[in-house]
Amino acid sequence: MNPEGIRAQVEGAAIYGLSAALHDAITINGGRVVQTNFNDYQMPRIADTPKTEIYIVPSKEEPTGIGEPGLPVVAASVCNAIYSLTKKRVRRLPIRGEDLA
Repeated sequence: MNPEGIRAQVEGAAIYGLSAALHDAITINGGRVVQTNFNDYQMPRIADTPKTEIYIVPSKEEPTGIGEPGLPVVAASVCNAIYSLTKKRVRRLPIRGEDLA
């Protein structure tokens, strides 16, 4: 397995998770998805993202692939951080200001 490939995949998944949590939703109009490509779907830029640290645990097991472990934890982590600060649960994505009022 290529450690830099693993790092890139996990970092990319984390940024995609931040986008889903904080930015645009995928919307449907007339039975079609409105956002047809990345120019229609707001992704965080490097300046908008926190520092990401990836730790690869050495193992003697046969490699099987990395999957997407960085994606599902991001929105939950952001929502838990908001709850920790505000004691308000976020129940939908993307997170909007009115969700925190």
